[in-house]
Amino acid sequence: MAGALHVAAIVAGSTVIAFILSDVFQAVVLPRAASINLRVSARLVRATWPLWVRAGIRIADGERREDFLGAYGPFALVSFLLVWGSGCIVGYGLVFYGLGAELRPVPNVGEALYFAGTSFLTIGYGDIVPTGGPARFVSLLAGASGFSIVAIVTAFLFSVFGSFQARENFVVTFGTRAGAPPSGVTLLETYAKLGILDDLDEVFEEGMHWAAAVLENHLAYPILAYFRSSHDYESWIAALGALLDASTLRITLVTGDKLGHAKLFGEMGRHAVRDLAGYFNFNAALVPGVERAEFDIARARLAAAGIDLRDSDDAWDKFVALRSTYAGPLNEMAHYFRIPPALWVGDRSLLNAHTRGELPAFPLAPH
Repeated sequence: MAGALHVAAIVAGSTVIAFILSDVFQAVVLPRAASINLRVSARLVRATWPLWVRAGIRIADGERREDFLGAYGPFALVSFLLVWGSGCIVGYGLVFYGLGAELRPVPNVGEALYFAGTSFLTIGYGDIVPTGGPARFVSLLAGASGFSIVAIVTAFLFSVFGSFQARENFVVTFGTRAGAPPSGVTLLETYAKLGILDDLDEVFEEGMHWAAAVLENHLAYPILAYFRSSHDYESWIAALGALLDASTLRITLVTGDKLGHAKLFGEMGRHAVRDLAGYFNFNAALVPGVERAEFDIARARLAAAGIDLRDSDDAWDKFVALRSTYAGPLNEMAHYFRIPPALWVGDRSLLNAHTRGELPAFPLAPH
């Protein structure tokens, strides 16, 4: 009976270790999207983020609420390290308990976990000593696992924060052109008023490279999606949505035949939305996400800025058809990550008065 219990402990411990190390490999080392099935870190995020949001939305002060929601990404990273470390210690502890006959003194379950912890953390007090070959090998393997996980996670942190800074550099500079929160209408309006509407091609070109980087980084390291901008009323989702809206408006509403860059960015932006929505399981329903009254207000703003526009009815039909290809999953993404409200992106309940012309132009505080 005791022999069967020890064998079961070795099998169970080895399974836990393989499970944890596989999760570390998929979350940190593998440079592509990985399924969340049997991944403790991904499941942990999916389970705790809704609870974190539920607690955050109870905070009345907008700035404190954003600070609280913004703390989730770093908190999750620390949680990963704790879960991976604890999981390995439990796994190796079970294996050491199964190999108890090769340790001196022979440990109980608690002492086996203690020895696994000192081996994993490479402390090695020497009060429990492996005497057999398998126990010595597992002890070395535990120490190598602990050292490797710490080294890999350290490099992972640098990569995540580097990707975050690159993403936010574009978001901040884009905010100076499209407003905060960003809006595709504001982007076109600003460039028209400054007399540099032709320079939008450069914005779409820059946005295409940024969207490609966001897609690759956020699929490889999904925790990046939970890192919020450190600047008020801005987010990477709103920036992506504003660029897509500007591209859609340029193609369907603004006159002229220089549509190449707008179309290229539109393809890239929709690709990013589609793939990210697929990973996070967001709804891909074909809805425009904008009412005709909102579109007409936007058209009036662009006309007032001096932009030559197409016929309203014809442009609206084309706008609906094109925006429907990305609006559904984009808005679900914005709702899930609770981004600050932006024109046509995410929860626009706080902006309804603006669309009726009752409020001044942006920015609006997200409270």
